[in-house]
Amino acid sequence: MKRSLAAAAIVSVVASPAYAGDVKIGAMNALTGPIPDLAAVILEAEQAAVAHINANGGMWGGDTLVLASGDSGCDAKAGVDAATKLVNVEQVSIIVGPICSGATIGATQAVTIPAGVVNISPSATSPAITGLEDNDSVFRVCPSDAYQGVTIAKLARSMGYSKLAATYANDDYNAGLHDVFVKAFKELGGTITGDQMHEANKASYRAELATLSNGGPEALAIFAYYNGSGITIMRQSLENGFFGKFIGGDGMIAQEVIDEIGADNLGDAVFTKGTADQSSSHFKTFAGLFDRPSDPYTAQAWDAVMVAALALEHAGSATRDLSAHVRAVANAPGAEVGPADWAKAKALLAAGKDINYQGIAGVHEFDENGDVGGVYGKNVVSGGKWVETLMD
Repeated sequence: MKRSLAAAAIVSVVASPAYAGDVKIGAMNALTGPIPDLAAVILEAEQAAVAHINANGGMWGGDTLVLASGDSGCDAKAGVDAATKLVNVEQVSIIVGPICSGATIGATQAVTIPAGVVNISPSATSPAITGLEDNDSVFRVCPSDAYQGVTIAKLARSMGYSKLAATYANDDYNAGLHDVFVKAFKELGGTITGDQMHEANKASYRAELATLSNGGPEALAIFAYYNGSGITIMRQSLENGFFGKFIGGDGMIAQEVIDEIGADNLGDAVFTKGTADQSSSHFKTFAGLFDRPSDPYTAQAWDAVMVAALALEHAGSATRDLSAHVRAVANAPGAEVGPADWAKAKALLAAGKDINYQGIAGVHEFDENGDVGGVYGKNVVSGGKWVETLMD
C-alpha cells in the first residue's frame, strides 16, 4: 500500500501533566506540514470537546480527561514517530486522529494496530483506509473519498464541464481522491485532457501547467494541500494564463488561499469537503460551544473526541480494548445522545442503558470497516471568505 514519506517533518508530543485520576487520550494532528492552520483549529475543537466533558462530570467517578497531542506533519514517517510516543511514552488509551490519510496509514500499520490501540480519525478520507487489516481498530467519522471523488465529478458535470485537466500531489489523500474523481468523471461522459502527478513544495509548476493547458481543458482539477503545492499552482496558473477556473477537494479550503490568491481571482473556484448540516439542531448546539464551527473538520473533531471518551466511559476503565465499546456507543440501538449530552450519556451508561451517539457531522453508524456515511458541502469564495452550500 502506498505511503507518503516526505522527509524531515518535525514531530512533537505536547500534553498537560498527568496526575492520579487522569484519563489520557491521544490526538494526532499536523501542526507542521502542508495544513498547519487547518490542523490548529481541529486541535482547538478537540481541546474544547475535552473541556466540555470535564465540565460536565468528567470520566467515571469524576476523573479528568487529558488530551496528549502529537504532531504527524501529514507525513507517514512523522506519524509513526508521533504515534510511538503517544502509545509508549504517553500511554494513551485511544487516539483521535491522525487527521491526514498518509499519516493514518503509516501510523496505524506500524504502531497502533500492533499495539492494539484504537484510532478514530476526524478527517483521514483515503479509500485505502477502508481495506486496512486493522483488527477492527481503525475508525473514522468522515466519509471516504470513494464518495467525495464521485461527488466532485458530478459537480463538475453539473457545472457544464466536459473537458478537465487534473493535477494531484504525491500523497495518499490526494492521489486517492484524484483516482476516484478521474474514474467517475470519465464514467459520466467527461474527458481528462491531461493528468499529472506532482511533488509538493516546489518553487515552480509552470512546466507542468503549460503541458496541462494543452488540449482545450475548461478548468483545472486540483488535488493538493493548499500549503504544500495548491496555492503555488493556482497563482502560477493565473499569472501565466494557463487556467482561470478550478475545482477540487477539501485540501484547498483555507483562508490562506484567499489571502494569497485574492478573492477577486477566485470567482471560478469551487471545492468540496465533508461537512455537517448547518441547519441541524446538533450543529446549532455545536456553534454555541465552539467559535469556529464551520471550519473544515472541526465538527468531526468534536465528534471523534466524544465517541472516544464515551467508549472509555462505557468500558469503565482506561483499557485499550475499545473496539467493541466504540461500536456500542456509536451504533444503534440505544438512547440518542448528542454533542452536548455528556452528562446525560454518563447517567444512562451508569444506569446500564445503551446509548447511540448522534454526531454534529452525522449519525456515525460504523460499518464493518469502521467507515461512516456523510454529507458534502460545495465551497466558493464570496465576500472574502469561503461560503458553503450543502450538496444533495
